[in-house]
Amino acid sequence: MNDYLADLDRALRQIPEIKGSGERFVVPEPRLLTEGKTTVLENFAAIADKLNRDPEHVFKFLLRELGTAGKLEGGRVVFHGKFSSSVVAELIEAYIKEYVTCSECGRPDTHLIKSDRILTLRCDACGAHRPVSKRQVASIVKEAALVEGETYEVRIEAVGSKGDGIAKRDKYTIYVPGGTKGDTVKVKIKKITGNLAFAQFIEKKA
Repeated sequence: MNDYLADLDRALRQIPEIKGSGERFVVPEPRLLTEGKTTVLENFAAIADKLNRDPEHVFKFLLRELGTAGKLEGGRVVFHGKFSSSVVAELIEAYIKEYVTCSECGRPDTHLIKSDRILTLRCDACGAHRPVSKRQVASIVKEAALVEGETYEVRIEAVGSKGDGIAKRDKYTIYVPGGTKGDTVKVKIKKITGNLAFAQFIEKKA
């Protein structure tokens, strides 16, 4: 019995100390702005800081997965092309899963180390470690179906209770003041909220 207790005591002493901060891990939602033919991630610095990763590493990951070029400008990133906030948010989630979250305890209290050209994720909370890969997260990246500030031709499929025309494009329901059912119209997207978009009527197409 004494031998058993001694072995148990020795085993307990070998359990790594949990160093997690206990703070809830919440990454800021990406704030995107369209400037001409580019997409600006305005709060990139805040996101990289919360991830506790080198901004350059996060930046290169996003460029690779988006399949585009870009540049760092202070605390923001400019991507060539138009991308939706949902796509960028999904890529950040993919980054967290591969380069931040411990696969054993699920905590983000980790850091990256490189040994013999192998990049490894080591957990400060439970002591686990695993190699990380550079696999592509493809298939989720596509040009946004709607972008604020851009113009589109849409067909009014119905009229809402307040008299606004209602059109559909991809996953979006678009509200068009002055739209008449059956008309094809040119509109400018003023605001996008989730799957809803609010447009400005420009002209009716022949």
